[in-house]
Amino acid sequence: MQKFKEIFMHIVFLLAAFVSIAAVLLICVFLFASGIPAMKEIGLTDFLFGKVWRPTNDYFGILPFILGSIYVTAGAIVIGVPIGLLTAIFLSKFCPPKAYKIIKPFINLMAGIPSVVYGFFGMCVLVPAVRQIFGVNGNTMLTASVLLGIMILPTIISVSETSISAVPDKYYQGALALGATHERSVFLTVVPAARSGIMAAIILGVGRAIGETMAVIMVAGNQVHMPKGLMKGVRTMTANIVMEMGYAQDLHREALIATGVVLFVFILIINLLFSILKRKTVN
Repeated sequence: MQKFKEIFMHIVFLLAAFVSIAAVLLICVFLFASGIPAMKEIGLTDFLFGKVWRPTNDYFGILPFILGSIYVTAGAIVIGVPIGLLTAIFLSKFCPPKAYKIIKPFINLMAGIPSVVYGFFGMCVLVPAVRQIFGVNGNTMLTASVLLGIMILPTIISVSETSISAVPDKYYQGALALGATHERSVFLTVVPAARSGIMAAIILGVGRAIGETMAVIMVAGNQVHMPKGLMKGVRTMTANIVMEMGYAQDLHREALIATGVVLFVFILIINLLFSILKRKTVN
C-alpha cells in the first residue's frame, strides 16, 4: 500500500508538471499562430520599425510602443535599483532586529498591492506633483517611471537581501580581520560576492516593469507617437494592447496579438538571463 501511494503521488506530481508545461506551450502556440501571419502581412520591418500606428489607414508600426516600454522600464530601473539595493543592504547588514520586524512586513505588503491601487496613487499623488513641480501635464514618461520604480522595489529588495544574506560570513569576518571597517567590509566584500543574485533581482524587476499595464495606463498619457522626452506622454506595448483590443478587428486585432508576441520575446529573454544568473549563483 505504501508503494502504491508513492507511485500514485509520483504520477500526480508528474501530471501537474505536464499541465504547467502544456499551459506555456498553448500560450506560445496561440501567440505565434495568431501573430506571425500579421507580421508577414504588414511586413516585419514595417511592423517593428514603423513609426506610425494608425489602424484605420493600415499603418501598424509599433516602434513608438517598443521605445516607450524600454524608456519607461529604464527610468524605473534608474529609480528603483539604487533605492532597492541600498534598502536590501540595510536590512541584511545594518538594520536592528526590532526595526527589521517592522520594515520587512511593509515591504512584503508592497508586493501584494494590486496594480490598479498603485495607479490610483500615481493619479492622485504623482501626477499632480509632477504638474506642480515642472509646470507640465502630469501624465508623462517621468511619472510612469517613478511609479514603476516604486512598484519594483519589493522584488529587488527581497531577492537582493536574500542574496546578500546568503554570502558566507567568512567573507565579512576576513575583511574585518584585515582591518576593514564594518561599512567597507559590507560594501567592498559582501555585496560584490552577491552580485549574481543582485543582477537576478534587477532582471526580475525589469520583467515586472516591462510587463506592467494598468498602472502605466493611468499615469503615462498614452499618446500614440514617438517618445519625445521625460515630460511628454508615452504609450507602452502592454498599454496599447489593453486599450485597443476591445474594439479591434481583423488585421488590427492580429497586429495587437503580434505586439504580444514581441512582448513575449522580451519577457522570454529576461527569464533566460535570470536562469543563467541563477545557475551561476548556485555554482
